[in-house]
Amino acid sequence: MSRIKEYLVSKKDEMISLLTELVAVRSVEGEPEEGYPFGREPAEALGIMLKKCSESGFSVENVENYAGSADINDLEPELAVLSHLDVVPEGTGWSGDPFTLRFDEKSDKLIGRGAIDDKGPAVAALYAAKAVKDLSIPLKKGVRLIFGTNEETGSADMEYYKSVRKMPPMVFTPDGEYPVINGEKGRVQLRFSCTYSEKEFNSIDTDNPLNAVPGECTYTSPANEYDELIYDHKVIGTAAHASTPEKGVNALTLFLEQYADKLESQQLRALSKLFPHGEFDGSSAGLGFSDELSGKMTCVLSTAETYSDRIVFGVDIRFPLDRSFDEISSIICGKLREAGFEIDSCEGAEPHFTDGNSPFVKSLLKAYERVTGNPGHCIAIGGGTYVHDIEGGVAFGAEFPGTDGNMHGADEFITVSDLLRNAEIMAEAIVEICG
Repeated sequence: MSRIKEYLVSKKDEMISLLTELVAVRSVEGEPEEGYPFGREPAEALGIMLKKCSESGFSVENVENYAGSADINDLEPELAVLSHLDVVPEGTGWSGDPFTLRFDEKSDKLIGRGAIDDKGPAVAALYAAKAVKDLSIPLKKGVRLIFGTNEETGSADMEYYKSVRKMPPMVFTPDGEYPVINGEKGRVQLRFSCTYSEKEFNSIDTDNPLNAVPGECTYTSPANEYDELIYDHKVIGTAAHASTPEKGVNALTLFLEQYADKLESQQLRALSKLFPHGEFDGSSAGLGFSDELSGKMTCVLSTAETYSDRIVFGVDIRFPLDRSFDEISSIICGKLREAGFEIDSCEGAEPHFTDGNSPFVKSLLKAYERVTGNPGHCIAIGGGTYVHDIEGGVAFGAEFPGTDGNMHGADEFITVSDLLRNAEIMAEAIVEICG
């Protein structure tokens, strides 16, 4: 441990320099071009990382700019460390340029888009592997670093990578939190619609993605017989991720609670009863399931938009490990059809679970405990990580319990101490599993 820690401290400036170079690339998904499936910027970030891996003595491969890999030894890879180099758009509220990495000495923060999600952890993974290689720590199994470019907008990168390359049997991603995320709830995302009358309102819009609790609901009321003006109205809530709706205030369900009884539409009145304001588990829609490992399910009426004479709604559901997509989608679609709605689309994914008692997970927990001195345990979450569709995969870091790096928000950051500690934990994990 002491040799690895000393090595990483000596490489601190190199790590920050590489992260600075990566953050400077606005690697948001762009328009696809020939040879650039997600635009040029994600491919540029991948090129920077693979160049550094090659300079570090690793055997690298660029898989058509979908993803890239770096093998740290000549053995058949049995462990993969999977991170991603694409980022979400910058958004608003930053205290400086989101794509210029800034160091705040007082707080020890490295601030920039991608610092914690997932460029910082990708740098930590590389230097964890470099520590093992440069210190000549013997390994009995092969280790591969994999860098993706499309995690934020669908993980089509991994879908393609798995179709052309064999994934090692053990995979962890530093794209979540410690100690180990071994369970991820299933998802149902559906859109449904009905006709509406402009006598009631001219338009309604929540202007947010399907996987978010709407913080605003804007609607226009029609002119009355005495006035030709159309009035804009806004219901204010608090935005949150759909996997943690209790952290927000749903502006759409608040609108329905306040106005549904005043409207002629039977469908809208029924909708307010299926999704009552302040309910988060879908009990009123025939759901409300929970299990011991993953806890209560969540069910969020998340979007509303008007098109011509139709109003289209969206729902995001995260269901427990002991349920299936077919069961949950059948219940919610049935309830909506009974209320007079048409189902426009219904997609999702089954839950993801990896045995917490497997030697792989136990080794990861041992490495975490060794470095941090804290007890390790497995957790299940409502969100999805980069390994949701990778059999046997788990999330291992990069956020520590009780920390929040403003992932996807303004002034996203990772501290220098956590950057180094992540690299140390991952190096220890590589040695524990493959040594």
